Amino acid sequence: MKLDRHDKLLIIGDSVTDAGREYPIGYGNGLGSGYPALVDGLLRTGYPELNSVVLNVGIGGNTVRDLKSRWQKDVLDLKPDWLCVMIGINDVWRQFSTPEVIQSFITLEEYESTLRELLSAVQPNVKGLILMTPFYMSGQEDPMRSMMDRYGAVVKRIAGDYGAELVDTQAGFDRMGHHMIQSSLSNGWDHVHPNTTGHMVLARGVLNALDFEWNR
Repeated sequence: MKLDRHDKLLIIGDSVTDAGREYPIGYGNGLGSGYPALVDGLLRTGYPELNSVVLNVGIGGNTVRDLKSRWQKDVLDLKPDWLCVMIGINDVWRQFSTPEVIQSFITLEEYESTLRELLSAVQPNVKGLILMTPFYMSGQEDPMRSMMDRYGAVVKRIAGDYGAELVDTQAGFDRMGHHMIQSSLSNGWDHVHPNTTGHMVLARGVLNALDFEWNR
């Protein structure tokens, strides 16, 4: 297990991370109904001696630009020991949902440069980083999935450059897709917002990145 006693794990992202959390900071019983709460519950039962703290500062609709605007308040000021970031779904989604609003698009270049800027600001002050790829629960023939994979490739490259732990969320959903329709893991089959099983796919990815021992 890579977490030390009393370590603070901060998770930031969009609505997939938010999942109905309490504001201004989700923790304890206010972590929401998504993967941050599952990570917290499994850490507390699997490693009660660590007394770790999980914080959820996901906000629905966020893009990497939004993360930049609140990075000081919601990341740097909270002084996490470990930081987990999953962003990019809305950066891609809006290019399909509102294609006429060209000025709002987050290009691949802006996505990468902004994410690197944010990580460079926090890396000297944390013990470790976890980067989660954005995902879309569909086959590779779907144009939005194809673009999501390109943004995911950026996350993989950045994780290597920063020595971060990588959670390939898309690979996790693709593995499930060998046994079921991927979108059945989302609420309302929208391909993006996971149901409980889908959130467990994400939670397992985060915990595996931390070397969680499942047989404890």
